[in-house]
Amino acid sequence: MDWEPHAAALAAGIAYPGSDWWIPVRETPRHLLVRRWFTPGPSGWTAVDGPADEKAWATAAYSDTTLVTRVGPVHADQAVPGQHVIGHPTSSSTLPSLVVTMLRHGRLTPGIRLLDVATGSGYSAAVACQQLGDDLVTTLDVDPYLTQAAAERLDQIGWHPTVVTADAGADQLPGTFDRIVSMVSMPRIPASWLAALAPAGRLVTTLAGTGLIVTADKTEDGGAEGRVEWDRGSFMTTRTGDDYPPELKAVFDKAVDQEGEDVTRSPFPVLDVMQAWEVWSMLSLTVPGIEHRTGTDDDGSRVTWMLHADGSWARASTRLGEQTTTVHQSGPRRLYDELEEIRWRWLERGELPVYGAHVAIAPDGTTTLSRNGWSATL
Repeated sequence: MDWEPHAAALAAGIAYPGSDWWIPVRETPRHLLVRRWFTPGPSGWTAVDGPADEKAWATAAYSDTTLVTRVGPVHADQAVPGQHVIGHPTSSSTLPSLVVTMLRHGRLTPGIRLLDVATGSGYSAAVACQQLGDDLVTTLDVDPYLTQAAAERLDQIGWHPTVVTADAGADQLPGTFDRIVSMVSMPRIPASWLAALAPAGRLVTTLAGTGLIVTADKTEDGGAEGRVEWDRGSFMTTRTGDDYPPELKAVFDKAVDQEGEDVTRSPFPVLDVMQAWEVWSMLSLTVPGIEHRTGTDDDGSRVTWMLHADGSWARASTRLGEQTTTVHQSGPRRLYDELEEIRWRWLERGELPVYGAHVAIAPDGTTTLSRNGWSATL
């Protein structure tokens, strides 16, 4: 494949000539790191073999797109091309612009030691190696197949970072690092990260269930201090096994059409929370663990469901041509009321305080976000 023009076009789209990341993106053969992937469809995910169609392979590999490489416990490398797999994505090659965003927030400078959390396809490690040299890059993933495959493919393209199989959320990290940049979302900052961060070191991660990018510099007490960046990004949440826990099917079976314990009217139309990043992030910090689903009723009504592992659920529907919403809620918490409070705050103040919030991380990983009189502790 004549991949260089494709990589150059990608670099031109997400960086600019002379920037720190233009050459690393232009000179990284992403297609050799992602030979197979899954595409979504009505019957689940379909395995695609890149070498079987080089034109499609080049288009996919050098688009600023996330390529899903693992669904549930099935890696695309081990799937038969055309095979359909049902489940949630559990690994991917992240869209290159987000990789660059995270590394840029890491403020990588010559001589610093980087830990790249969540190896995945190895693309972020390859780009970092281009910037720092492979002797200063360590990349880590919980999945032994991913680390083995990535190490072999990185070797083939001339990079030899240290590749480690470990659980970044639970295990002691393999060394001391000046920068820790995570390509997976974390529910909170592990104390092990702070212990492994060198004095004046910097960490960059996204928070699970939100679109928030947190950057923080190590403080003398062993904690860290920083902020929520104004741009946004979202990764898969860190996992400890082959797959994520099962969905809240039993809760959804109750929420799908049952009468709620409380039935109210909202002045707002139904909102697809997952597309409203500020609202989604604020709600996830207020009530972590909500699962959102959307759909359309037989009469054309827009419907949204909010589900929680504690048994709480909400269903809201807006009839075609109307603006107000009928809301059913049950369980120990009123999830939709939490959402409404956030929407009212946004209308009254014109913004929500999550982006730009100050971040204070204690040495044990306890993280507090605060801004304009609001705070949340993870």
